[in-house]
Amino acid sequence: MKTKQIVAFVVAAAVFMVTGVASVAINTWSSTSTKKNALKTLLMESAGSVTTPLEDYVAIIDIEGTLYSTPATSAWGESSGYNHPNTMKYVDQLMEDKYNKAILLNVNTPGGEVMAADDLYLKLMEYKEKTGRDIYCYFGSQACSGGYYIAMASDEIYANRNCWTGSIGVIISLTNLKGLYEKLGIEEVNITSGRNKDMGSAGGELSTEQYSILQSLVDEAYDQFVGIVADGRDLDESVVRKLADGRIYSAKQALENDLIDGICTQEEYFAKVQEKVGYDVEMFECPKEENP
Repeated sequence: MKTKQIVAFVVAAAVFMVTGVASVAINTWSSTSTKKNALKTLLMESAGSVTTPLEDYVAIIDIEGTLYSTPATSAWGESSGYNHPNTMKYVDQLMEDKYNKAILLNVNTPGGEVMAADDLYLKLMEYKEKTGRDIYCYFGSQACSGGYYIAMASDEIYANRNCWTGSIGVIISLTNLKGLYEKLGIEEVNITSGRNKDMGSAGGELSTEQYSILQSLVDEAYDQFVGIVADGRDLDESVVRKLADGRIYSAKQALENDLIDGICTQEEYFAKVQEKVGYDVEMFECPKEENP
């Protein structure tokens, strides 16, 4: 056999081997990828489902971070902070769980979306109506705006002595860049179907009509907030309106104005709840990997 033929044979054999190995690797990767995708789908479908105790327990639910109706994610795409869909599913799960005896909200949030706060408030009220069980609430370093809104579903609120709470109110915040645009020679052009379609755009100013439109939205949400606080704290609405000017209250000020029921450390309050529900009832906090 000539040298060229031998070389060609060796090369052909090498190519065959590489192709075979590559084919096996691709098939293996494809199979693994399929399994991973199936597992991911399963995990997504079971999101919000928590493995709870098979004995009587109080469910401790952490309400931490800014409230959004869609989950906040980190730079790596992982859930970060408050997860609204999973929290809602968890409360649904607790309603059907005969071993659950109460909920303890552990709140530490500056607030957030009106929709997210109202969603969870209504879900917690449904839990109370359907089960007749109590909801306890503890405020950590802050429980402002939407955080305080959610707490109105609870039967009792205690706070850390360094907590800031309240901020009962609603805000729409806009930025007017018209002056800056003019200095930079930038002109914003909006083609709209009506004179109020571009209200709030950075390159324009609000007309009197547009300001009134936005104010009406704020007023409506504010009236709803005031009503919920009045019901939740058993206060006259006129009293709540005086308190609800948007300011933040210290724990001591909140207690003086009947916005909370007491001040103590988290450990002390958890012990108070344990005493109320009974020492044979477990205080259950979700593992971090399952925490809604």
